[in-house]
Amino acid sequence: MDVDGTLYHQGLLRCLMACELGLLPLRVCSWSRSKQIVQTLRWYRRVREELREVGRPSFSLYEHQFQKTAERIGSSPSHVHAIVDEWINRRPLKYLPLCKRQGIEAFLIWAKGRSMRIGVFSDYPVQEKIEALGLAEYVDLMLCATDREINAFKPHVRGFLYACERWNVKPYDVLYIGDRPEVDAVGAKAIGMPCAIINGRKIRLQSNSISHMTVPSFPHLQYILSHGRF
Repeated sequence: MDVDGTLYHQGLLRCLMACELGLLPLRVCSWSRSKQIVQTLRWYRRVREELREVGRPSFSLYEHQFQKTAERIGSSPSHVHAIVDEWINRRPLKYLPLCKRQGIEAFLIWAKGRSMRIGVFSDYPVQEKIEALGLAEYVDLMLCATDREINAFKPHVRGFLYACERWNVKPYDVLYIGDRPEVDAVGAKAIGMPCAIINGRKIRLQSNSISHMTVPSFPHLQYILSHGRF
């Protein structure tokens, strides 16, 4: 499974974090400092989207994402890293239980009860988020795109293949669950891995170049899988 936007409602989390950022000038008593933090976060997200195009490079994506952002804003990689770690990795953790998708825990209990192995693969660090969501006991494998063994952002296939290698299974025996068709479904389809997209809309099967099942919630997905209709 993907994490951000899949296991929790990312829109709600971003609203909560936007409130924190909006109050930041009052907390730090500095408009310029607040503006710098917002600018750094904006450029960091933009750089990461750009880095989807580089595939699996010879350089470290983990280091490069901070270096490239620092170049764009005229700062240092260590300064960018500190801001990202605080505002993207740590501060949102307290809100995750409020944003958790309905039925996710029941779905995982159902899956584990049928001897399914459960893993997460995300472009962002996953362990602290999974722990904050209270789901760590169900997850057997945690992978991040910037892990040394992967070093490729989705939709590059390396992370999907590495998960299969770790489990010693074929891609068609794995279901990937995400929320972004353009990265999750594309990456999974490239190696023949089934994909379900959780997006709060009605159930539908895509028949275009991005083939996947779209389901509105985890209870719907559980119903489909339990009745063998995927």
